[in-house]
Amino acid sequence: MTAITEADTVAIATEKTMVQDCDEGEFREKIKLKITNNMNDIEHMRDRVKYIPVRLSYNQRKKLRLLNAVLNVNDYTSKVDDPKWEGEELSHSNTRLQEQLKNITAVLTGMLLSVDYGEGQKLLNADSTFNDYTQTFEELLEIGRRYKIMNPEKMRTEYGKLIYLLQDMVNPRVTEQLEFCCLNKVKTVHDILNSGDALAALDDELVRIATMEIVDDGKKARHQIQDDIKMKERAVDVIAEKYKNDNISDEDIKLCLRSIGDNNSFLRSNCEPIENLIQLLKEYFHSEIPEPNYSLQIEEGLYGARLTHTHQDQYEYVLQSLTLWKNITNDMFKLWCLAEDDLLDPENGYILSNTGQGVQRLQQAPRVYPAMEDLLSNTKKSVTTWIGSSKIHLGDHNVPNTLMFIDKYTQVPRIINPILNTMKNLPKVVDKDRGIGEYINRKYGSLDGAGKTILTDFFKYAFDGSGADNFYDAGSCIDGRLTSAWNWCSRLEEKEYYHLFKLTGFLGFDGDWQK
Repeated sequence: MTAITEADTVAIATEKTMVQDCDEGEFREKIKLKITNNMNDIEHMRDRVKYIPVRLSYNQRKKLRLLNAVLNVNDYTSKVDDPKWEGEELSHSNTRLQEQLKNITAVLTGMLLSVDYGEGQKLLNADSTFNDYTQTFEELLEIGRRYKIMNPEKMRTEYGKLIYLLQDMVNPRVTEQLEFCCLNKVKTVHDILNSGDALAALDDELVRIATMEIVDDGKKARHQIQDDIKMKERAVDVIAEKYKNDNISDEDIKLCLRSIGDNNSFLRSNCEPIENLIQLLKEYFHSEIPEPNYSLQIEEGLYGARLTHTHQDQYEYVLQSLTLWKNITNDMFKLWCLAEDDLLDPENGYILSNTGQGVQRLQQAPRVYPAMEDLLSNTKKSVTTWIGSSKIHLGDHNVPNTLMFIDKYTQVPRIINPILNTMKNLPKVVDKDRGIGEYINRKYGSLDGAGKTILTDFFKYAFDGSGADNFYDAGSCIDGRLTSAWNWCSRLEEKEYYHLFKLTGFLGFDGDWQK
């Protein structure tokens, strides 16, 4: 998936005519498209929307709040993933099965009570069965999963409980005892348009305008931003009116277009930091010849490094790692859908295992693993050379299951953004306080020197193979590269330049778990 940006798609006409006042033909004429659609664009869009969830409606958001509240107070996983069951498969543990059934029914009852108190009372009084409310449970659980995919920074504890709950519910023994299953496919843009015979809307050239993200970059005047918004909304209206039919309303088409726009926003906000960091690597460092005091060379055993690289090797190693992270982030929605397919496959069971990070659900990844192999292969083709291991950890004690995989890679922007914010805001701090500027000049030679000091340390020791007790668990493997980066984050307070982060408003890498 590739983010479609305003700059890539449209040049706004200089005329001041209001786009709302013209008919469809005049509107299309006024819009000057820089790029025309071709078959590759159309095929790419049609494939892409298969993995873009549909934005929640107002009523669904109210139900989401109730679902969040139920999950927030629930401790399902701590009860059913007790270390005493370590190594046992679900099918071999009747005691654990009874514990799961008791807690699953408690969670479902809580959900029904929160949505409809009267119906919940009927269930408690045995006047009805869980099977009577299958549709209600399916909708609630699907809404939670859909919202999380669209907003990875949200539901950081609740989503894990939700997925593990569903993971147990789809097990044949549990389904047999419950006498129903409430697993629904996450609703995507493709599902809505396909069921409404409106996939042709994706081929329309105006889709690029209707789904573009409008960003206030500080360079545009307010009236220009307002014009862009009006043009975008007009494009949405034109497409919805043209492709609506007896099977799909114009409002449903608009919802799909705005969902694609949400995806564009996600891609920009998550891929752009990685691209910016790659640009800083290329701008501040030569790929072959190190600048005095700013060499990227690392040596195993020094400062915790587990790798030995020359400056040139480390430059390439960092570049290829960042490129891989960008490619993974670019395909995150697809990987997330595949991850849920692996997690919720009744035939793909798990065992409880102590991985060194507590008892985890160890499960193979028959869908995500091949997708990762393809991404790695494409990344290798896009870089000059490949340094280090190509080992992908999935379904082992490093990355026990695809839920852990998704969680690791959605955190990449959290690692990178504080560095970019410090680099961006440090000049502003110096402008406001002359004393800080003088200190930085004495300590680092210049603002550039301070920035280079931070970047040199990050590019060296966030990619040095550290972060685990042995080379196999960290090192240069695909998963180990991210492990090393998190290890650098955990040691930031020890760095001699840490105060530069604090001066620019740094609070932490992990954000607020409750929001």
